[in-house]
Amino acid sequence: MTPRTTDNAPRVAPPRDLTIPDEGSRTARDVLSAAMRRLLVDLRRVAALPGEDPADAQAFARALAWALQHAPGAVVSALRRPTAGAPLRCARNALHGAGDLAQVPAWSRELRASLLADLAAQGALPEPVRLSRPPPRVLAPRARLAVAVPAGSAVTFAPGAMRVGEREVPLREGDAPGDLITRPYHLIEGEMLLAEADNNPLSMFEAHPDKEGNAIDLGGRPSQEWVDVLRGCLDLTARYMPALRAEMDLFVHQIVPVGYHDHRHLSASYQESIGTIYMTLHPNPMTMTEALIHEFSHNKINALFELDPVLDNAFWPLYTSPVRPDPRPLHGIVLAVHAFQPIARLYEAMTAAGEPVSKSPDFQRRFAQIRKVNRDGAEVVLGHGVPTAVGRGLLDEMRRWDEHFTA
Repeated sequence: MTPRTTDNAPRVAPPRDLTIPDEGSRTARDVLSAAMRRLLVDLRRVAALPGEDPADAQAFARALAWALQHAPGAVVSALRRPTAGAPLRCARNALHGAGDLAQVPAWSRELRASLLADLAAQGALPEPVRLSRPPPRVLAPRARLAVAVPAGSAVTFAPGAMRVGEREVPLREGDAPGDLITRPYHLIEGEMLLAEADNNPLSMFEAHPDKEGNAIDLGGRPSQEWVDVLRGCLDLTARYMPALRAEMDLFVHQIVPVGYHDHRHLSASYQESIGTIYMTLHPNPMTMTEALIHEFSHNKINALFELDPVLDNAFWPLYTSPVRPDPRPLHGIVLAVHAFQPIARLYEAMTAAGEPVSKSPDFQRRFAQIRKVNRDGAEVVLGHGVPTAVGRGLLDEMRRWDEHFTA
């Protein structure tokens, strides 16, 4: 949610359809692939840090070197999950002067444990890897479990399992006995999970003036209700925006519940935790679908921000925002328009298809409100933004859709 350096980032072509994908588009896939190439470079740098745990760092570095040579796809797959990606990006940013250096050792421990747990679950380790100073809990979403680590216990990772002290923990779905194990992950679709566990170091840092962090909270609703509602949102998106729905499978790994509200919806995402969406539950299916598309779009453009700032004047001066009460830099207004234009496209497609809900006055009022938000936001960005070469592609698309909805 804050600016990050893009020094030495892999090059990416100016995106033509990163906001609303054309059928068969590879734009989002190419952006994500380039962002992952950058993260692999960051991983090697952070893995080389001895920090406070030199023996653990050496063991991790040896296992990583082997996996990068013999199972590189497994490393990328593990790194795409926010349980590994978020602590890595936080550590990287701190090393670049955009974070708390004092937290790097803790974030490094979180990274090692999360990545090794995922590699172990994939069977992509050559031999057991022992961490003498693991974090207090190891998250393994691939196996849909979390493992508590008693103070002073070492953890050993091996193909298909991990050992906490002398206690064996199978890294697989299904029943796994033991008081150390919880099952905080619930399948939504594909690899997308409802996550009642989260190790994003920044989850309680909140930029929105109406929120105070993202504490995990089902809001008194059963997890299955959350899953059913989210599946309905995904189905609605697939029906009217199939290309956008397909992109969600590339990016979204976990949706973290942060409460229930009858009258408003609050959601969030972080550039450091690409793959995570924080959402409240709301009784209106359209409100939920809007939030899903909105935060997914933030994940998608955050991958681009890993590679390029998009605007040369992204963070100063401040301008009136069409969606926030506080003045915002152009970076934030770009985020807003990029997220609301695909929502407008959904409303347009549902209206054109004669979807019954689209015939209600409330639906059409909301559609008009969304178009106005986009028009006001695009006017600010297109009138004042100084795009980079890559950003020019994004702003050209913004202009095309602004003209479309204005017409």
